[in-house]
Amino acid sequence: MGTTTHIDLTPVPSGQVTLSDRRTERSWTVDLAPFHLGTLPVTQEQYAQVTGEHPSTARGDRLPVETVSWRDAAHFCNSLSQQEKLTPAYDFAAPGEAGEADEAPEAPEAAVRQNLSADGYRLPTEAEWEYACRAGTSGPRYGPLDDIAWHRGNSEERPHEPGTRQPNPWGLHDMLGNVWEWCWDLYDPEIYGTYRVLRGGGWFDEHWSCRASVRRRSHPTFRVDDVGFRVARSSTLPK
Repeated sequence: MGTTTHIDLTPVPSGQVTLSDRRTERSWTVDLAPFHLGTLPVTQEQYAQVTGEHPSTARGDRLPVETVSWRDAAHFCNSLSQQEKLTPAYDFAAPGEAGEADEAPEAPEAAVRQNLSADGYRLPTEAEWEYACRAGTSGPRYGPLDDIAWHRGNSEERPHEPGTRQPNPWGLHDMLGNVWEWCWDLYDPEIYGTYRVLRGGGWFDEHWSCRASVRRRSHPTFRVDDVGFRVARSSTLPK
């Protein structure tokens, strides 16, 4: 854990994105400030360097880390921030304390608060993720699926090293396929409580799940072998 961990970040310009949910037939538009997003999902080597843990089912330093929960991903962000002497983005408050995500204060996973002024690493918001995934394109994908993503049709039902498929127009790899990626947002707190958003599709998914607009939800303590994450930082922060 004493080894310096380097994560490449890609600058994403300011802009606007319209998200939609097929279940509720709702759509909403979000204006976004510029930010930085991990060029690749976090790898097993990076995760182990920061946390000392090896949770993944398919083992390989250069493979994406998987079998990590939303809380695991948020803790990773804080630990990496501390390693780089940055202000952690998340406060894991005790259950019942007031906070930005206190929709169900009796649940520990609902008490995670985000410090919006922190200069540390964080999970992207759902809007940031989709905007970065689309990279100025308007279709369901930013390129032919087999060229850009590891999915059920070409993955041999296993994860692959990130960066081995073509990137999107902004240079981001594996935004679709390989592993689903945790986002900061609650999916629908009125219906699903503390469930968080997952985006992007994974190595075991059919082609219809590997689209820029597809939303998935899961409990923030959920761990499975096709779910990972990538990190973000605000662009107004010092480099």
